[in-house]
Amino acid sequence: MSVNLAPISPTAWSTRSRRWLDAQGITESWVFSIPMSFEFRGVRERSGLLIRGEAGWGEFAPFFDYDPEESSTWLRSAIASAVATSPSPVRTHVPVNAIIPVVTPEVASRLAKETQSFTAKLKVADPRADLLADCQRVKAVAEVLRESFGDRARVRIDANGAWGADEACFAIEKLTSAAGGLEYVEQPCVSVADMAYVRARVDTLIAADESIRRADDPLRVAELEAADIAVVKVAPLGGVHAGMTLARSLGLPIVISSAVDTSVGLAAGVHLAAALPELPYACGFGTGRLLKGDVTPTLTVQMGRIAVDDADRVIRDLSLSPTGNPPMNTWINRTEEVIECLANQ
Repeated sequence: MSVNLAPISPTAWSTRSRRWLDAQGITESWVFSIPMSFEFRGVRERSGLLIRGEAGWGEFAPFFDYDPEESSTWLRSAIASAVATSPSPVRTHVPVNAIIPVVTPEVASRLAKETQSFTAKLKVADPRADLLADCQRVKAVAEVLRESFGDRARVRIDANGAWGADEACFAIEKLTSAAGGLEYVEQPCVSVADMAYVRARVDTLIAADESIRRADDPLRVAELEAADIAVVKVAPLGGVHAGMTLARSLGLPIVISSAVDTSVGLAAGVHLAAALPELPYACGFGTGRLLKGDVTPTLTVQMGRIAVDDADRVIRDLSLSPTGNPPMNTWINRTEEVIECLANQ
């Protein structure tokens, strides 16, 4: 089976954790694991916790390099999704970009042909590929999208902070040329100061991701004029309402993105994107195709969009059945470490 799902018995939790979850309004919890179709940022399998409350379901799936403190916002987000009402939407559909992982130009072309999205985001600066290979992949995708969608086609890239400042300037020039123009470059460097340096020296728009979701002071990106666009992810920020608050504070155009979530996590992101007053860019909800399965029929992208009503149904109406053997103890122990962190705050 591609999807492994199992419920957690209430008695599997420690007394302290069970009482804490009860106090948050959580009535049910399941562990899931799903293999990846492609290795993505070194990840070959996504696993985590699904929790249920009076409003529906939430997803807790921080990556394994996140410690309990950093993972705590992910648990807050899952609880908020399960027990709180989402803000009222101002649109019925949310535009979505496709995700192209680090693959050969031939596979990248095939993935681009299969997408219904006008926009594609490609991972670059990965140890498995050099700049020439990145340029070839970006060019291949850009050509396919322009053939399919003409002037509506958009290509964006994400370096995940892998470049130094001068290296980023050089790489952005080459990749922009290969694509025939980039919509934007996401997180070219780790530090906000380097991001500001690069932004002042290139013509391509710069987007900030890790500099916001993994920063002690996410507003510093705007203060130093280090980015033109802010990428906001629901889980790392603590939920839909927390994401709304930050989006207002940043004062930048917003792209809502996912963290290779199941459809439960994606639905929370769709709720945030649907509620923003302005949504000038396609959102990063095309990660479902990176998974070999889903806990529910995957949120469908039709003509480059996801319907908000579909996200509502995922959160509200999800029904689970046990299958396979997910890593139960791993996620019980990990969740209890995070609960302990939150209980002591």
